[in-house]
Amino acid sequence: MKNMIGRKVGMTQIFKEDGSVVPVTVIEAGPLVVVQKKTVETDGYNAIQVGFQDIKEQKINKPKKGHFNKGNVTYKKYLKEFKVENPEAYEIGQEIKADVFAEGDLIDVIGTSKGKGTQGVIKRHGFGRGRESHGSKFHRAPGGMSAGTYPGRVFKGHRMMGRMGNERVTVQNLEVVRIDADKNLILIKGSVPGPKKGIVTIKETVKK
Repeated sequence: MKNMIGRKVGMTQIFKEDGSVVPVTVIEAGPLVVVQKKTVETDGYNAIQVGFQDIKEQKINKPKKGHFNKGNVTYKKYLKEFKVENPEAYEIGQEIKADVFAEGDLIDVIGTSKGKGTQGVIKRHGFGRGRESHGSKFHRAPGGMSAGTYPGRVFKGHRMMGRMGNERVTVQNLEVVRIDADKNLILIKGSVPGPKKGIVTIKETVKK
């Protein structure tokens, strides 16, 4: 299964040969470095651990420093595991670049959505607002919470104001429009979760 860690650069648009415009998100994908191999015999499952984005030595703690030194690889800011069928197909220190994907591939992108802080029911859930006519005292309030006498309480899961955003979001079946292996860029049709410079995980789609 194809996997990649990337950083969201931003959005732009490109023109196809037929003159149509396609909105795309630009992802700086890799290069990843294989830091560790895990097998059924040693760990109970097959996987590889990869690192993304260099980090200065003084910004890393001793346990991680020893972990990277054991594999004799450069220090990385982000570590992530990907399950693979055959870990022996990879070597520690091997680089994985954006060209693991190709134009036309369908992928799933996992990221953390933008945090909006505490928001009311209109912005958070799309509630309608009260009238703005003379004498109205009901504007952006949530309205009735529950019955007055029985059961006389607010049920769990009732849509109310609260924290919005900053959640793990997966967008499925996005199309890879273009690959630039030299600059480690992947152009994906449409938008992906998170702000600019946000870290995203790209996987081969599970819904084909």
